[in-house]
Amino acid sequence: MKWNWQRKDWPNFRYDATVLTELENGFLRESGTLLGAFNHLGSKQRKSITIDLICDEALKTSEIEGEFLDRESLQSSIRKQLGLQANGKKIPPAEQGIAEMMVDLYENFDTTLDHRILHNWHRMLLNGRKDLKEIGHYRCNPEPMQVVSGSIHAPKVHFEAPPSASVFREMDDFLKWFQKTRDAIPVLTRAGIAHAYFVSIHPFEDGNGRIGRAISEKAMSEKLGQPTLIALAQTIEKNKKAYYEALQGINRANEITSWLLYFANTVLDAQKATMNLVEFAIAKAKLYDRLRDQLNARQAKVIARLFKEGPGGFTGGLSAENHISITKTSRATATRDLSDLVRKGALTKTGALKHTRYYLNV
Repeated sequence: MKWNWQRKDWPNFRYDATVLTELENGFLRESGTLLGAFNHLGSKQRKSITIDLICDEALKTSEIEGEFLDRESLQSSIRKQLGLQANGKKIPPAEQGIAEMMVDLYENFDTTLDHRILHNWHRMLLNGRKDLKEIGHYRCNPEPMQVVSGSIHAPKVHFEAPPSASVFREMDDFLKWFQKTRDAIPVLTRAGIAHAYFVSIHPFEDGNGRIGRAISEKAMSEKLGQPTLIALAQTIEKNKKAYYEALQGINRANEITSWLLYFANTVLDAQKATMNLVEFAIAKAKLYDRLRDQLNARQAKVIARLFKEGPGGFTGGLSAENHISITKTSRATATRDLSDLVRKGALTKTGALKHTRYYLNV
């Protein structure tokens, strides 16, 4: 049975545009709402959220591929790339590389995508890798490029990409299509097709998924006229099985409505996740403004730790034991601190005795 790129209609992807219309409108509507909320933040808060979002995307786009990076090193590298103060520690090659790529995507979202940019992203992304021969250029190994699972003796082939001899031509066609469709196709449709098109070519020896997701974000940023800063990789990573199933569902045909529906809904979920982070930052600023000069050092430390956990907070809520661990204080003092924070409206309380838990009142 033929792969999608072996069919006569490749790469003329077909889809039902009517089922995507409301999702496209929803994306543009929510993008405006998100921008408005983002503009309510102060400059310092905007920088902080921007760094957190770039960092989280770098972490999660790597985790999708089974690579787990150090958050502190990533964040330090991102700050350095943005010209901000970093912690000064030596940053491992993998964290430095993905940080460079994500910051380049953020700062140069409107630059015309070309072979040079893709090669540079690949070089950044695979910084420090010693196991690959082809870094910073398209694959040229004559062996088939296959996506497989299972044992070495009985592998299951999920996809086989075009041969290396045709990769440059395929990528030339892809880049021409990407430029030609900038204003001709609705934003989510173009971003979704770009992802499917790119990973079907699978032009690099490794890193195709991460670069494919970056291209999708670039497509959306071009339409909006600014970096999207949405939690796309974070949302995909929460159910990456569905992501791979959606891609696998189109690897033998060029009718891709199912993939585009999955992609569009995932982007809308990512927008909601980002909006939650922005609203959380606004609530954080209001809470600190309301409690100015009312918190002792221990309480300030606990509140800061809770905010660091993000909108989800501590799993299962904050306990007195958590307070004791954070502040190194006695149980009696912890209980007084927490009760006082409830009275001041900083925390809400649930349960009783050893089941008592506290949550930020935002």
